[in-house]
Amino acid sequence: MTQVAQIQNSRLLAGKHALVTGGSRGIGAVISRFLLAHGARVSVLGRGSSPSDSQAMTSPNNRLELSADVTDPEAVTRAFEQGRARFGPIEILVNNAGQAASAPFLKTDPSLWRRMMAVNLDGTFHCAQAALPDMLAAGWGRIVNIASTAGLTGYGYISAYCASKHGVVGLTRALALEVATKGITVNAVCPGYTDTDMVKDTVANIVAKTGRTPDQALAEMTSRNPQKRLIKPEEVANAVAWLCLPGTEAITGQAIAISGGEVM
Repeated sequence: MTQVAQIQNSRLLAGKHALVTGGSRGIGAVISRFLLAHGARVSVLGRGSSPSDSQAMTSPNNRLELSADVTDPEAVTRAFEQGRARFGPIEILVNNAGQAASAPFLKTDPSLWRRMMAVNLDGTFHCAQAALPDMLAAGWGRIVNIASTAGLTGYGYISAYCASKHGVVGLTRALALEVATKGITVNAVCPGYTDTDMVKDTVANIVAKTGRTPDQALAEMTSRNPQKRLIKPEEVANAVAWLCLPGTEAITGQAIAISGGEVM
């Protein structure tokens, strides 16, 4: 039995409207499924993707596909309004949309630097600003930002990505303090290398540039993880869902590593 099946009848988030950015693929798709399984109504924000996820067919009345580029604040505002029109005020926001790119520092040009900041950090900022008024009005809310272990420690050859994810962690901590007495929690979940298409692309890039085999490239990526493995998307989604459930009201301003002990 899958974890989603095990929690299908929990209903602990029944009636809550959750919006998940980058929610139609990878980690975001699994997060969306977990929140649906807990009874939430979920708006899934992507960049023009169609409702291809199987959950769109199994929960058509509780799942809405939205399209927007998170780097465009006006597009974000329009998409969030569409979500409100269907499911009401946004009470849970999961900022999952993100991109990764690697380059030596001296070959990190301004366009790569700006792209990492625009998607990973600016997008988190725009979406939090768009959702927060609903939470303040309700006196309850949950914001979960998907950062990375790269937001907690350094890695070579991804300086722009590291800087953007460190920014997400800093934003998380600052906003958590601002809303600490408002019934709103703000946390970051920081996965290590996770078994997604993004990691598959990274492995392919290592193979192309170094001549290593895929197994060798994967072994290098997991070498810093004491468990010597990739993180499962379900493990990330479980942490996100937990932060939204009753009983976690005192957990705020935290950056929680989901990394097999890589970051302690």
